[in-house]
Amino acid sequence: MDLIEDLIAAYRILAAHDVIDAYGHVSVRSEINPNRYYLAGHIAPELVEEKHIIEYDLDSNALDAKGRESVRERFIHGEIYKTRPEVNAVVHNHSPAVVPFSITKVPLRAIYHMAAFVGEGLPNFEIRDAQKGTDLLVKTPYLGAALAKTLGVKPAALMRGHGAVVVGETLARAVGRSIYLEQSARMQFQAQLIAGPGVELACFDDSEVQASVPAQNYNRAWPMWRAQALAKLRGKPMTDFLPEWPVK
Repeated sequence: MDLIEDLIAAYRILAAHDVIDAYGHVSVRSEINPNRYYLAGHIAPELVEEKHIIEYDLDSNALDAKGRESVRERFIHGEIYKTRPEVNAVVHNHSPAVVPFSITKVPLRAIYHMAAFVGEGLPNFEIRDAQKGTDLLVKTPYLGAALAKTLGVKPAALMRGHGAVVVGETLARAVGRSIYLEQSARMQFQAQLIAGPGVELACFDDSEVQASVPAQNYNRAWPMWRAQALAKLRGKPMTDFLPEWPVK
C-alpha cells in the first residue's frame, strides 16, 4: 500500500533531519475513509516498518491493535483531523531549535522563503490553560481537543516546553514544513545574534507570505527524501523508489 510506505518513509525522513529522534510521530489520514488515520505504535521513528502501523478512528481508538502498544499522544492526531477536514497529515515533534521559542515571548518570524508559512502565525499551546499539573503530554481527548483549538486554522503550533505540531494537506507538506520550521528557527536565532539585541530583522511582509505559501508543497524535495529513506530501509538503490521524470 503506497500510503503506508509513504508514512514509513515520513518517519525516517524526519529522523534523518533531526526533527524527531526516539520520540515524535507522524500520521496520515486514510484515503479510503476520512474518519480513519494511520499512525505507528509505540516504537522509535527510525525503526518503523509496516507491521508497526495501526489504523485508528478519529476518537483515536485502534481498530485492530493486535497486541501492539499505541503512542499515548495519539489524541493530537485524532482531534486535529476532527476539526481540520482539509488536513491529511499531522506531525508532532520535539524540534530542538523550536522549543526555545515556546518558552519565551520571542515569536517565530517568516525569515526564510522555504518556511514562509511561519508568517501565517504560529500559536503557542500552553497546556496549563487546559489542565494544570500535567507532564506536558497530550494523552487524553480533552487535551487533544484543546491543542486542536489552539492550532485553529494555522499550519503549525508550538507546544510550551514540549515541541510543535505541524499539519499539511499532504504528507509532503507536513514533513516539509516540519523540516523547514526547524531550519528557520535555527536561522532566526543566528540572525538575531548577528544583528544584536533589539535590532529588527528583515522579515517577510504579509504580501510576501501570501505570495509564497500556496505553491509551497515541497513536491521537489519529497521524492528525493522518500527515495533516500526507503533505499536505506530496503537496501536497494534510490532509483528503485524514484518516480518517473517528469513527474505527472
